[in-house]
Amino acid sequence: MTALPERRAETLDAIPVRHPGRVVAVGVVLVVCAMLAHQIVTNKAFDWPFTFAAMAQPQVVDGYVKGVLLVTIAAMLLGVAGGVLLAVMRMSPNPVLRGVSFAYAWFFRAIPRYVLLAILGAAGAFFTEGIGVGIPYDKEILSLFGIDGTMRIATLDANQLFGSYVGAVLGMSLSEAAYMAEIARSGIISVDKGQTEAAQALGMNQGQAMWRIVLPQAMRVIVPPTGNETIAMFKDTSLLVALPLVGEMFYQLRAIGTNYYKMIPVFMGATLFYLVTTSVLMVGQSYLERHFGKGYAPARVKPKGNTTAVDFPASDH
Repeated sequence: MTALPERRAETLDAIPVRHPGRVVAVGVVLVVCAMLAHQIVTNKAFDWPFTFAAMAQPQVVDGYVKGVLLVTIAAMLLGVAGGVLLAVMRMSPNPVLRGVSFAYAWFFRAIPRYVLLAILGAAGAFFTEGIGVGIPYDKEILSLFGIDGTMRIATLDANQLFGSYVGAVLGMSLSEAAYMAEIARSGIISVDKGQTEAAQALGMNQGQAMWRIVLPQAMRVIVPPTGNETIAMFKDTSLLVALPLVGEMFYQLRAIGTNYYKMIPVFMGATLFYLVTTSVLMVGQSYLERHFGKGYAPARVKPKGNTTAVDFPASDH
């Protein structure tokens, strides 16, 4: 029997491929960035002292906290909850539930948020006598027994209700639920059906299997687009002017710019608010993706140096 030749490892110096086009591109990008930075610092149209003074105004800070942060958080919580409910309805074997879920997503995805908020702002025309809190059609029911009265606990002014932060949260969450329904449905579909069958074999009903088994695994697919939707919701709070919601941050900044005839500085102030908050949200999103992606992301192997070990058969001589 002929013995196999002995193999020995030899190290070759790998020379990286040169990319002169990349060097030129980097140079062009650096020049453009330097020109942009020079304009931002030296152009008097920005007027940075006025920008920071406008950002520090109490009504602007209050509008940022209430009209931006709180509206975003409340709208996303309601939107995510409604989206998950609509996704479960969409996957139900009941045709009525499927039809209602589809019609909801079709309707609210077709309407721009600005138009939806404008409709809510004018919703007082639909409730000329106010919105009654209590049993519906109470007067008609009592009239059947010859009673002239009402079973309403309170009557709300529709114009004040929809023109406040309640209307802002309602409009944004109604729109967001339609988008979150498709995101949640895609996440649920990504989980193998065998997971549900195994959970039901252990004695879980369909709701327990969905809540304990399917949704935790679907979060890996749901979290990234949900983070993007949160950032989009945060930026879309500038559309609350359609209600109109005068307490919102961008509305207040624009009012200051109009009074002092300095629109560019206040626009830059709004940009800084959005940039800082979006950066924080992106960091939080990355942590959530890392948390729910445990066990799925492939391990990354970092090569050491530019040397490569290659096995060559030993020479017979």
